[in-house]
Amino acid sequence: MSMHNPPHPGEVLKELYLDPLEITVTDAAKALNVTRKTLSAVINRRSGVSSEMALRLSKALNTSPEVWINLQAKFDLWNAKQNLSVKDVKLLRKAA
Repeated sequence: MSMHNPPHPGEVLKELYLDPLEITVTDAAKALNVTRKTLSAVINRRSGVSSEMALRLSKALNTSPEVWINLQAKFDLWNAKQNLSVKDVKLLRKAA
């Protein structure tokens, strides 16, 4: 079952963690040991969550890295489905 328009992981990070904890982007970036620019790019949907960032977030937020990777994968796949037609892709078969 696919989700309709899944949230970007940066939105989840901001809305479910940073805002309720009243943590600034600057303070969160320091805790994650990344630049403010790097974290801001994730939060503002200009960058995705990498494996490295997923590991950092999982440690800082007591979650699993898979949570962040799965959020990113669902977001990316949904967007790809909106923008890519696969109607001309052929089924691979053993050559005759």
